Amino acid sequence: MNMLCMIIFSIGLLFAIEGLLYALAPDFMKRMAELLLSLPSDAIRQNGILAAALGAVLIYISARFF
Repeated sequence: MNMLCMIIFSIGLLFAIEGLLYALAPDFMKRMAELLLSLPSDAIRQNGILAAALGAVLIYISARFF
């Protein structure tokens, strides 16, 4: 699988999973949005950096070992 195909596949998978979350649990997603609005910007930023780092590690592992 070439890199462009893998990127398109990954983005499609992201949309599919996020879409399922909104379709199966809309009230839960509303509560999560309200929680996000109540958090300070620094906490949101730190969680975003953590999520991006975790994603990068998972991408590295999948590209290196699989």
